[in-house]
Amino acid sequence: MAVEKPEEYIKFMTGKMIEMIETPQGARKENRKKAKAAREPWLTRWFGMGGLGVMQMFRSDPREDG
Repeated sequence: MAVEKPEEYIKFMTGKMIEMIETPQGARKENRKKAKAAREPWLTRWFGMGGLGVMQMFRSDPREDG
């Protein structure tokens, strides 16, 4: 896929870099923590609801079944 307008891409990337540089380090760390907390658990991301179901099956208390 060829880039049709490299000037626009360079402007975009420059703007993003300047925005990151001007943001205080504490704010960047806080944004990373929020993004990490908002992510789904790795089991769900990798295996979907099937993996979640298997995990629930193994975590269930065997005394509940009978």
